[in-house]
Amino acid sequence: MIKRICSSLFILFAAFQSFAMSFEISDLKWVNDVGAKNIPSSDKIFNVSEYGAVGNGTKINTKEIQAAVDACCNAGGGKVTFPTGEYLTGSVYLKNGVILEIPEGVTILGSTDINDYPVIGTRIAGVEMKWPSALINVLDCDNVMITGKGIIDGQGKIFWDKYWEMRRDYEARGLRWIVDYDCDRPRTILVSESENVTIKDINIRQAGFWTMQLLYYTYCTVDGVVIRNNINGRGPSTDGIDIDSSTKILIENCDVDCNDDNYCLKAGRDADGIRVNRPTEFVVIRNCISRAGGGLITCGSETSGGIRNILMYDCKAIGTGSGLMLKSALTRGGGIENIYLKNIEMDGVRSAFTISVNWNPSYSYSTLPEEFKNVELPVHWNKMLTPVSPEKGLPYIKGVYLSDINVSNAGTAFPVEGTEDAIIAGIHLDNVKVQSRRGGRITFAKDWSVKNLELYTEERLRITNAEGVEINDK
Repeated sequence: MIKRICSSLFILFAAFQSFAMSFEISDLKWVNDVGAKNIPSSDKIFNVSEYGAVGNGTKINTKEIQAAVDACCNAGGGKVTFPTGEYLTGSVYLKNGVILEIPEGVTILGSTDINDYPVIGTRIAGVEMKWPSALINVLDCDNVMITGKGIIDGQGKIFWDKYWEMRRDYEARGLRWIVDYDCDRPRTILVSESENVTIKDINIRQAGFWTMQLLYYTYCTVDGVVIRNNINGRGPSTDGIDIDSSTKILIENCDVDCNDDNYCLKAGRDADGIRVNRPTEFVVIRNCISRAGGGLITCGSETSGGIRNILMYDCKAIGTGSGLMLKSALTRGGGIENIYLKNIEMDGVRSAFTISVNWNPSYSYSTLPEEFKNVELPVHWNKMLTPVSPEKGLPYIKGVYLSDINVSNAGTAFPVEGTEDAIIAGIHLDNVKVQSRRGGRITFAKDWSVKNLELYTEERLRITNAEGVEINDK
């Protein structure tokens, strides 16, 4: 049924050949098994001032804060806390049983000297490599908490400026694909190879790189975290929360304003990601807000280990780049499946539903310029240049369920780009309303199903090379 509204707009109620697969959250049994199972509990207090820390904003307190953390762990656990003040520090490493409390009135200032972040083995943007530690690190731990109403300020602008300078030089030399990996910048919080970690109520600002990375991790809760990375500029690659080859994660009540993906699921890049082959799965994101940034929820572009069984509900995107973004590349492998969105509001997003298996080619594909032929290359360059066969490299996107979604003031509704060999399949929409300037384009797709889609747009949606994706419009 089609209802006319005016000559410049149209409203579409579309029914495809197959019936839309609606879902109820209660049907997803794994939803009840996410998040930290326990938190540290102890009455022991370890005040960093007793270990020599001074909150004057200029003294570097790395050793003193670490001494308090070590003492807390050695005593069987407890709370490391701070008197009011500003505490400048480099990398700190939390340990089992430690609660790091940053009370209201306390600001942790990240050092602007990259040498204050020791290099470790880690994963950056889907590739295992050597890279500076984060400001706050939880490595190989169990039962850790970061909490408080205070502020963690990464003071990232110096690292943003460094990146843009390197990027101009690298792009001119055909090296866009590697500059992000060559430009060392500190993450704000890294949780890696750990279990039962809770991050609650912290305010984070000006990350030098990714704000929070949950890497190779099981059972984590991030609750009530506010991220504001666009203070004093707009930092490149300042993702909000990155869930990277991790499982059974709960993100709730968070508010993220950044300059890249807001809530992002990752699972490895190209040959190195295929080698590691660790998925991101069983993730719940609820009652959250995205503001400036790349996507309310982004899956990819690092898909090599697979991203699956992801639920987002009761969330809002306000002025975000995309609402839903699913992205991969033709050498990435793995795929995206069983993605569930329900009760979502989007206002002023550039695009509502962005899907691509050939995302950002200048970044996604590695080609060595002539000037580097017969030159000994860094290890991570060789990893990026390792070829991936087509049978391993083609990603898939299927089984995406979008229910009870309202989109207003969008730029484009459906920028959807598959390829002849990587078809976008099994997209299900139920009770979705979109108001956008452009309908967009769906190409190389099949077997979509829709129930009660309302599409208001000035420029109609175009569909090409699609089977089982039929829309009757006027």
